[in-house]
Amino acid sequence: MTQSPLEILRSVPILSTVPESDLVALAQASRERSYPAGQVILRQDAPGDAMYVVIEGRVKVVLIGEDGREVILSVLGPGAVFGEMALLDDAPRSAHVIAMTQCHVMTLYRGAFHERLRASPDLCLAMLAALSSRLRLADERIRALSLLDVNGRVAHLLLQQSAEAGSDTFPRRLTHQNMAELIGASRETVSRTLQHLAERGVIEIGRRQVSILDRAALEAAVRPT
Repeated sequence: MTQSPLEILRSVPILSTVPESDLVALAQASRERSYPAGQVILRQDAPGDAMYVVIEGRVKVVLIGEDGREVILSVLGPGAVFGEMALLDDAPRSAHVIAMTQCHVMTLYRGAFHERLRASPDLCLAMLAALSSRLRLADERIRALSLLDVNGRVAHLLLQQSAEAGSDTFPRRLTHQNMAELIGASRETVSRTLQHLAERGVIEIGRRQVSILDRAALEAAVRPT
């Protein structure tokens, strides 16, 4: 069943404490659009006039070097928000956002959003909480990249995926190349590390899902020595 714009906004975690009247106003000013896999939704350094909510599919937030190499900053699924930084500070987009799968997104434009921010302390607090959460995730990523070896970075990513799914068994939504771009390693190194973890009985890798069998071993790997 197709969700209404209001139902979509109600399902967004960062808006869970926002009054219904604010959600109604935002829903009335929203637009929806679909993107095929591989299409660029936002370009780095472009002006930011809107924020987006992922309704269906997955997107990746990436930096692209002059040599074409991608560094994935995050992968976002349904209910996630992106583009809010440029909407709040009027600065250009800080990264590219690219559809990883067929995606359906909701767009909330600056004018209507700023109008609600001025009128709603609850919406302001929700956005501050969202930015705080993003900073914490960035701190965790920096810590993992700077203090952990590849085994620790892979373990950190697996634990993060488990936490997002709320289970020790979660869907295989990232390719080995995606994982490599997230943790700053080569695809071959990621593949060898996953195989080694599977051979040790720490994880089990199926066609469609990954299961953590020895959480203690993964948690030990993410503690810097």
